[in-house]
Amino acid sequence: MKNQSVTNNLDWISVIIYITLVVMGWLNIYSSSLSLSEESYIFDLSQFYGKQLLSIGLTIPLIFIVLSVDGKFYEKFASIIFFIALLSLAGLFVFGKTVKGQANWYSFGSFGLQPSEFAKAATALALAKYLSDVQVNLKEVNRQLQALGIIFLPILLIVPHDPGSALIYTMFILVLYREGLPPWYLWTGFIAIILFVLSLVFEPWAVALMALAVICLVHFKSRIANRNLLASAIVFVLISGFVFSVDYVFDNVFKQHHRDRFNILLGKEVDMKGIGYNTNQSEIAIGSGGWFGKGFLEGTQTKGGFVPEQHTDYIFTTVGEEWGFFGSLVVIALFIALIFRVIYLSERQKTKFSRVYGYCVASILFIHFFVNIAMVAGIFPTIGVPLPFFSYGGSGLWGFTILLFIFLKMDANKVNEW
Repeated sequence: MKNQSVTNNLDWISVIIYITLVVMGWLNIYSSSLSLSEESYIFDLSQFYGKQLLSIGLTIPLIFIVLSVDGKFYEKFASIIFFIALLSLAGLFVFGKTVKGQANWYSFGSFGLQPSEFAKAATALALAKYLSDVQVNLKEVNRQLQALGIIFLPILLIVPHDPGSALIYTMFILVLYREGLPPWYLWTGFIAIILFVLSLVFEPWAVALMALAVICLVHFKSRIANRNLLASAIVFVLISGFVFSVDYVFDNVFKQHHRDRFNILLGKEVDMKGIGYNTNQSEIAIGSGGWFGKGFLEGTQTKGGFVPEQHTDYIFTTVGEEWGFFGSLVVIALFIALIFRVIYLSERQKTKFSRVYGYCVASILFIHFFVNIAMVAGIFPTIGVPLPFFSYGGSGLWGFTILLFIFLKMDANKVNEW
């Protein structure tokens, strides 16, 4: 007999970590936006901290709705949910509101929604549904293409509006790898990233020569070198074509602010007052926190408003300045604990659907966490990736909440089925 309570059998370790991150996130939003106002009334909806508190309050009924639905519902209607998510993304081309140069929002008066935040859970459900089919074998090329199609459909719809959010969806490839995707897909992706960066630093012909040297080394070390000669030649031609196309893509496909951010990161430009200002100020703020921080509401960089967008993508700078190195370690440890907890629970699932979905959740949380921290620390270009449960924004908070609690509901159902 199934237990009727929506909270029974829930993994409370994950819930407690989630609550801790949300509360800590709000405290940092309060601190980073308080300096912009003379008022300190926490329910002031004209301020970022007041709006975020309202968003946090709305997550409570949202969580109960997610947990009230039977876990099997998400599997049964995964395809429909994914289709609705794609429609919401496509609708942005017609009805999207432009915010900071990106038409990735729906506006309902003073209320806005960013569909890409909710499409992550929908894509995870669709991928889990497809991979849980007993007929799916990722060793087959047609199955690989179909699985990759599920991932790249939302990417194609998001890239024109928000390239940073589109990058997040590529992490689903790690889930495919976990479920049997040939490893050469990952190697190809990593090599392409390395070649892309090298081509921005060095001349294309120099990168091509380096690639040729590596290919020759691998070729002559191979025990079946003669049989691999044609394959090695084809690989070199493909790499050369890619390397010599980087400049064209960089100059004609990337937008100017993207090119500026890459150039600053690679040391090709120094613009501390322009496009590099955010990163420079975030590094100053984090470095000024020392070991133990300056104290809550005591950050001089934070109170002075020196870090733009500090309540959103750069929220971790507040942690670094006011809570210091040890406070930052606590936040990082909480994220790592939640990610590993989700992976642990995923391995305990009784169905492939819930296991795959759990790995999707862990992958999304990891890439957001990793890219945001790396971005704030100045070792990754600024691409507008929020820190889960921390950064300001109702859509982001609700999207991550739905993503996580659908999985926790599946995990609770697993216990009920014993």
